[in-house]
Amino acid sequence: MTPGDQQMLQYTQGGSGARFELLVLHDDAAREYAYGPARGLPDVKLGRFTPVLDEYAKQNGWTVVSMKNDWKQVFPSQPEVTAIDILLDPDETMMKRSETVNASLRSVYPKGFALDATHRPHITLLQRFVRTADLDPVYAAANKVLASVKASDLQLKAFKYYYIPVGPLGLSGIVAEPTPELLKLQQELVDAVAPFTVSTGTAGAFVTTPKEPGIQPATINYIAGFVPEQTGANYSPHVTTGLAPKEYLDKMLAQPFEAFTFSPAGASVYQLAEFGTAAKKLKDLDLKR
Repeated sequence: MTPGDQQMLQYTQGGSGARFELLVLHDDAAREYAYGPARGLPDVKLGRFTPVLDEYAKQNGWTVVSMKNDWKQVFPSQPEVTAIDILLDPDETMMKRSETVNASLRSVYPKGFALDATHRPHITLLQRFVRTADLDPVYAAANKVLASVKASDLQLKAFKYYYIPVGPLGLSGIVAEPTPELLKLQQELVDAVAPFTVSTGTAGAFVTTPKEPGIQPATINYIAGFVPEQTGANYSPHVTTGLAPKEYLDKMLAQPFEAFTFSPAGASVYQLAEFGTAAKKLKDLDLKR
């Protein structure tokens, strides 16, 4: 939804003859997206359906169609899909640094998420939409790749902070230098999981909670484009540490960063949630210690 949509309908209503004005309310988090903030739906940064627009539509007799209540089918029938993250679990060194940063971020932005069971600190290797019925073959394929890998071969050096802008906020993280061994592992996982992937998914592929009930289109697009946009030469291994205002994060990035080394403590497959967080462990993978 954009201001232009309202203006086009106002122009339509102002003409003569038979006229019809319609707005689509995206309120189906399971089958598509759910966003408002009208009617108590989650807010988004782009394409907002505001309470002001909702009230204007009622006053002017415009039809507002609910995707949840009025649409029998949103997309053509397709297999159930799960948004997964094949990841490395960081060791105690990285965990302590991530938790320290997270506490600092939450002190200035208490609404941000804590690093807990539903926001597990991790180093993403691969994010994909896969057919839910194929999860067991996905686990087997990932384990086959990891069979020859030792955690000690994947020692990494953390060297800076970064953040991704999310409106007035930033999604912050600690970045590590990619190594040839890590890039090789990632590509082997891409190839192994490829037979089970689908091009994209809906909000139903993710974990949602009462606190985070919606999945923004940007999150879905990020997973759909992970290969090739976040792999190979574009890969930036990192551990996400939380949310905070961009002004605060700019100051944090301006401070000297004390580099440190760490190694993975294990490997897992998680189901993803909003912001690409590792929300639900699906399977422990075999990584040699």
